[in-house]
Amino acid sequence: MRLLSLLHKEWIQFTRDRVVLFLILWLYTVEVIICAYALALDMHDLPLVVADADHSPASRSLVRAFTESGNFRLVAQLNEASTAAEYLERGQARAVLVIGNGFAGHLLEGDEQRLQLLVDGSNANTAAVARGYALQTVEAFQRQWAALSDSPTPRVPPQLRIWYNPAVTNVSFVVLSMIALAGLMVGVAHPAASIVREKEAGTIEQLMVTPVSTGELFVAKTVPTLLVGLAALFPSLALVGWFGVPVRGSLPLFFALTALFLISAIGLGVLVAAISRTLQQALLLTFFGLFPLMFLSGTIVPVESMPRLLQELSLVSPLRHYLDITLGIFLKGTGVDILWPHMLALVLIGLPLYGAAWVIFRRQ
Repeated sequence: MRLLSLLHKEWIQFTRDRVVLFLILWLYTVEVIICAYALALDMHDLPLVVADADHSPASRSLVRAFTESGNFRLVAQLNEASTAAEYLERGQARAVLVIGNGFAGHLLEGDEQRLQLLVDGSNANTAAVARGYALQTVEAFQRQWAALSDSPTPRVPPQLRIWYNPAVTNVSFVVLSMIALAGLMVGVAHPAASIVREKEAGTIEQLMVTPVSTGELFVAKTVPTLLVGLAALFPSLALVGWFGVPVRGSLPLFFALTALFLISAIGLGVLVAAISRTLQQALLLTFFGLFPLMFLSGTIVPVESMPRLLQELSLVSPLRHYLDITLGIFLKGTGVDILWPHMLALVLIGLPLYGAAWVIFRRQ
């Protein structure tokens, strides 16, 4: 009977904890749905840019072979290759197919100089998949063209160039993506735990009866997280050098945009603290809330391989924009002229989040 009474008491306490009940429901439903769609290992609809200088039936047939395969999605078709590389630099394409003038005339001769493939190697896994898809498509096109022309199968291997990561190693992407993820975790968890700890200890009520204003208290709870997050970049940069990750862009720009990203993360942390009554609830909310942001950021699988709805949803994840900024600065050497859309997105996400956190904090 005593055991039954204890079990009954624990059951009542468990069912009254709405935050934990919501987390369980989220874990068994929404989290499963997001993972099932977002973590598809089969990549498809990789953005492709074609620079076709030949404009022949053969070149158009090759472009159709790429787009109809389902592995690539044509985002632009240009006449010259000079501007096609900008799509790789801006992150708007994963691969560029360059078809030279005279491609059709030299097709049966196997002139490899007439076909070139440029691949964004900032994500080694995606680059390897894109390269494999492209080579398979070209080989299938060769067989089809040989059958139509009643001639031996030509050999037209494209000139392959991997940009930003010629060795196609995964170290650079892993190091940079983990730095970005660590910034999000620190930015969310630290202010949430700090505020909820004050709630549990009852010291936050004592602070409110002192001459300290709510604004001063809010700044005191959020600014240290920002400073710690920026200071933590220095040992991270040492690891960047240790693993041989290139630094092709501006480090001051990286620090400035990291501060902008941390504002978004801190805002999320304060919102978590507003919902949570205990430190355990805050940590659980932080843990389960970070998973969707991580899945939708491109750290595990490319955003392009997700369903269209999740691709649009990923635009509200500050981690996606910050990851593109980090890869762009370190691997591509891009500056404000190319990164400004991501900077604007961080402003539009971070400032409302920080403002909402301030309003909720002041009301509580």
